[in-house]
Amino acid sequence: MTTSVKGEKSFKPYLAPTECIQAFKEVLLSRYMDDKMKKLVRQNKGGSFQLSSAGHELIGVLSARALKKKTDWGFPYYRDRPFSIGLGCSLKDLLGAFLSRAVPHHSGGRMMPDHFSEKGLRIPVQSSCVGSQFLQAVGTALSAKMRGETEVVYVSGGDGSTSQGDFYEALNFSCLHNLPVIFVIQDNGWAISTPRFEQTTGNCISKIASGYENLSTHVVNGSDYVETAEALHHSVERAREKMGPSLIVAKIPRIGPHSSSDDPKKYKTDRDTEQDVKNDPIAHFESWLLEMKMINESDLADLKKSCFELIESAAKDAEMIPFPEKDTASTKVYKEYSLPRVKKEDGATVVMMDALNHALTEEMERDEGVVIFGQDVARGKGGVFGITRTLTEKFGPNRCFNTPLAESTIVGVATGLAFDGKHKPVAEIQFTDYAWTGMNQIINELSSIYYRSNGEWNCPVVIRMPYGGYIQGGPYHSQCTESYYSHCPGLKVVIPSNAADAKRLLKSAIRDPNPVIFLEHKALYRQRTFVSRPEPGKDDLLELGCANVVESGSDLTLVTYGMTVMMAHEVVQKLKKEGLSVELIDLRTIVPFDRETVSNSIKKTGKLLILHEAAKTSGFGSEIAAQIMEENFAYLDAPICRLAANDTPVPYAKDLEDETLPQKEDIEEKIRKLAAY
Repeated sequence: MTTSVKGEKSFKPYLAPTECIQAFKEVLLSRYMDDKMKKLVRQNKGGSFQLSSAGHELIGVLSARALKKKTDWGFPYYRDRPFSIGLGCSLKDLLGAFLSRAVPHHSGGRMMPDHFSEKGLRIPVQSSCVGSQFLQAVGTALSAKMRGETEVVYVSGGDGSTSQGDFYEALNFSCLHNLPVIFVIQDNGWAISTPRFEQTTGNCISKIASGYENLSTHVVNGSDYVETAEALHHSVERAREKMGPSLIVAKIPRIGPHSSSDDPKKYKTDRDTEQDVKNDPIAHFESWLLEMKMINESDLADLKKSCFELIESAAKDAEMIPFPEKDTASTKVYKEYSLPRVKKEDGATVVMMDALNHALTEEMERDEGVVIFGQDVARGKGGVFGITRTLTEKFGPNRCFNTPLAESTIVGVATGLAFDGKHKPVAEIQFTDYAWTGMNQIINELSSIYYRSNGEWNCPVVIRMPYGGYIQGGPYHSQCTESYYSHCPGLKVVIPSNAADAKRLLKSAIRDPNPVIFLEHKALYRQRTFVSRPEPGKDDLLELGCANVVESGSDLTLVTYGMTVMMAHEVVQKLKKEGLSVELIDLRTIVPFDRETVSNSIKKTGKLLILHEAAKTSGFGSEIAAQIMEENFAYLDAPICRLAANDTPVPYAKDLEDETLPQKEDIEEKIRKLAAY
């Protein structure tokens, strides 16, 4: 430890007295804010839930002070309020967010307290999901590397978060790509009520993480100013010089409860509590400042008084902020935008797989920010179905590259990559059946970023996934999962049925500022009958949410999407020769759902058959039926009918698959029965 403080110039920047005093001020502000929040909870003034940062102040403040404000990035977890204070978040805003007020940052009342978000300070919106921030931070670090910038990305978590798979996936990806990430684990010994020895083998995550190549690891006493500051500055400097990621495990006390709804007496012994108080970083920091003669007792008392008054004043100002208006509750689910209208110029006939490849090529040529990655997508293979073939050769390995076999990595990195506004990630998951390990990043994270940040952040990510049956894929290569995504506000869901629509919709999805799930039916990739079409020009786009009337009719309406459009079209053409007139509607996107086109058709035909390949129970057809019944009941001349797959997984054997999925003869039978009603 340094023992002399004769002149600022002879010391490292973080040992300068002015720097140390400012750090101590921010540490005090965090502790006093904790105390004030506890009082506000008891007073029931808008904040009913508080997460204590007591004991975490020093590591959080010093982490922020090691970064370049408004240049570097911060992904603090929910117990890292000290970091947010150190980086420059307004005390009034932090207290206003705690009181659920309409503050400009930190979600403006849409999230629980301490879910930090401020675009000007480069703090992307955080969530409650433990450990989900690690992969997003890695994606943002990848963006910095791609742009050739020397930006550093900080991400924090508690020791409990290292039990999440995303933590290890993030370490792996950051080491593979040598990214400028600082992982800071604030190890207070507890994951709510679970002690460290029940969480982590070897009693410290650094032992496990030390096996990752290119990762610099540090274990520090997070209550010691010099030791903590040195590790942070070494790690930031290393990242700035493009030497790779670092992991800092800061051993700290958790002085308060997990939250205001927690009682640590139920699981912590008196000895545990006494040891935490003994390790209080504020007491250690104060003693060190006095010992080093950076401050005297009188100035110390004045500083404490000043910090206390700052918090009291900020709290009064925060209480004056109004609550959010009720009519804003449903706003900012999707970011609005408009597409340019151009004259259609069709070219030679193409199959769907070529149309998709051309769409990606044209968008990568148009926008250098379009980046493609996923499982086996790079170089000659171009994915299992060859959709991304030639893209690595055309645009280089930085714009079309492979990822580890980890769906959470793919989605989390894509999310982080999109935060800077410079990139449009187009990620491929090999089969929709395998997306489930990435669903936390899709459903809990990506989908709601625009809403949770109150419009401050948006993530223009496209996730492409082959889906569907009819090609003997068995239970893990044949499922239709669209209804899961359609139930998640914030996602758009696209399902093309032909080559022309596939190209135009994919180009539109890439330009959309919202996350889009783009489902491509495997059985349509090389299909020529019905599916192959004259190729749209490079500027030809199709707005999401516009259904297509494939065939006009007057006897009944058949609504479908994807593979079953082709099947239904064949049946409709056959019945047309017999004088049975069916209006066939291809939805093309199910979110947004073009209710108007379907409603107008019902007013004409009076009968509705809904067809989809997914299992019947809770399929998207149920939603179509419900909405049409609510708004068009008076126009219906018969009960709404649904035809879908059996409520079983899709089996492998051809006879079993045929028995499970809708067939053309099933469609014909349903049409005839409904028409005769």
